[in-house]
Amino acid sequence: MLEREETLVNRKELNPEASPCAAYGARLRSSREARGWTQDDLAELMTYSGRHISAVETARKPPTRHFSLCADAAFGLENTTDTFERAWREIRTGALLEGFPEYVAYEARAIEIRLYEVGIIPGLLQIPAYARAMADGDVYRGSIPSELADERVAFVAERQAALARSRPPMMFVVMDQSCIRRQVGGPEVMRAQYDRLLEFAEQPNAVLQIATDQIGERRPFNLPINLLTLADWTVMAYAESQMQGYLEREITAVRPLLREYHQLQAVSASQAESLAMIRELRKGTP
Repeated sequence: MLEREETLVNRKELNPEASPCAAYGARLRSSREARGWTQDDLAELMTYSGRHISAVETARKPPTRHFSLCADAAFGLENTTDTFERAWREIRTGALLEGFPEYVAYEARAIEIRLYEVGIIPGLLQIPAYARAMADGDVYRGSIPSELADERVAFVAERQAALARSRPPMMFVVMDQSCIRRQVGGPEVMRAQYDRLLEFAEQPNAVLQIATDQIGERRPFNLPINLLTLADWTVMAYAESQMQGYLEREITAVRPLLREYHQLQAVSASQAESLAMIRELRKGTP
């Protein structure tokens, strides 16, 4: 009885509205207590420790997919519409712009991918250390809670893994010159990132170009743009601003974007010239 009273005294009040992870933790606790289970009881069913259960309930540790699947098995929620695994996916994509998760699903099936990026290396070409530095920067600015930083980095890795197939897509990448000039994560990270870009350009399914500052008014895009060609030759576009993303499937809207992308390629530096710029920057990175 005394042990039970001490547990109640140490019990931390939860605020489900504080963050997606807090809502997940509050639901985990309420589901557990509704069955009369202690944290150790649930931990035994899920093959985790009671301390781990406590950390997830109080949002000190973010849930993982494996954790969520184990929770669904423990609570008998498998094959239902309201699983913990589904809640985990919502946490994972909650910090992403609207339309982007849907775009990524098509990206994994595309036979051709055309990217134009401004300011940062495209996610599909980021090394883990670069992706981590970007996620940590988002946390520092308050754009995402700290518990989502790991998920953001994992999401980048999974996007890249989805393209590592027996017949990888043809990839055309045009980066604004600011992408390679901007220092992210420090000199060592940038040196490794430059190496990744050079390795990418050596692949037979890759074209890499830099849109230099000299393009001026001939640059057709002021914001990032992604264009996908699927196996049935359907073409779709994804564009985003600072606040939202939009997936466009209507061919009458996509066709002009494809034409402008070709124009961008025509006025950008050739791949040989672009790689020379990257090597020069790499040379100056200590």
